[in-house]
Amino acid sequence: MDQRAELSEFLRSRRARLKPEDVGLPDFGRHRRVPGLRREELAQLAGVSVAYYTRLEQGNGRNVSTEVLDAIARALQLSDAESDHLTHLAKPTPKKRRAARPQRLRAGIQQLMDAMEGVPAYVVGRRTDILGGNRLARALLGDFLSLPAAERNTARLIFLDPNSKDLYVDWDIKACEVVSYLRLDAGLFPDDPLLSSLVGELSVKSDEFRGLWAAHHVKDKGHGTKRLQHPLVGELTLSYETLRLPDDLEQCLVTFHAEPGSPSQESLRLLASWGTDAEVRTPRG
Repeated sequence: MDQRAELSEFLRSRRARLKPEDVGLPDFGRHRRVPGLRREELAQLAGVSVAYYTRLEQGNGRNVSTEVLDAIARALQLSDAESDHLTHLAKPTPKKRRAARPQRLRAGIQQLMDAMEGVPAYVVGRRTDILGGNRLARALLGDFLSLPAAERNTARLIFLDPNSKDLYVDWDIKACEVVSYLRLDAGLFPDDPLLSSLVGELSVKSDEFRGLWAAHHVKDKGHGTKRLQHPLVGELTLSYETLRLPDDLEQCLVTFHAEPGSPSQESLRLLASWGTDAEVRTPRG
C-alpha cells in the first residue's frame, strides 16, 4: 500500500470529523467549502506552522518528531489506537515487513481452546485470518474450519457471506469493527501483499466494505457485547474478551460468555450439548 497516500487520507479524514466548537475554537459563521477544521486551525492547535502541517498531510512524514505527532494526535482528538496508527504511517520501520511470514497456531493454544468446555473460543491473526477454534465456536459462528484455508478470514465472511447479516444482529457495527482492524494492520504491515490482495478483492466485491474502508476508521480489538441470531437457539447476547497471545502479539484469542443465569447462558449450554450436529447446520458467519 502507498504509505504516503495512507498518511494523507488518514489525516484529512480525522480533520474532517472535527468542528471548531469541538476543539474550543470560535466559529464566526464563515462559509466552509469542506466539512471539518481548516489546516490552519489544526496547525494552530498543534503548535506547528501551517506549511509544516500541510507537508505532513500531503504524505511527507520524513523527519517528523514524535513530539509533533503527539501534538497533532491531541489536536485531532485521536484515540490511542488512532495515535499509534498515525505514528506507524508517518514513521514506518523495516520490522513491519514481517507480515509476509506464515501464521501458525501453536498446538498448545488449540489444546487449550478444546479444553474450554462451554466457552466458544477462536484465534484470529493478521488480516483477521481465523487460525483455529473450538467446537462450540464453530457451532456458534459457523464451521469456519471446513472452509479452504484462504477463506478462513473474518472480513471475507462478514462482507462476502450473505449469512453473516442473519447471524449478527448489529451487523453494521461488526462490519465497521472488522474494517477498523484491517486499517490498523495496514499501518503496521504496509508491505503485506496478502493484505493488499484482500482489501482489493473486498473493495471490488462489496460496496459496503468500500465505503467503510474509505472512512479510515481505526480500532484495536478489545472487549464488548455481541448480539447473535442463531438459527437453532435464537437470539443470544454474549460478552467477548480479546486476549493477545504473549508469544505472538499478532494473534488474539477471542472468547464468548453469557451472563450467569441468563437465557443466553441456557442457549449456549443447549448449543454445546448438540455439538457437531449444530456445526453442520449453522450458516458460515
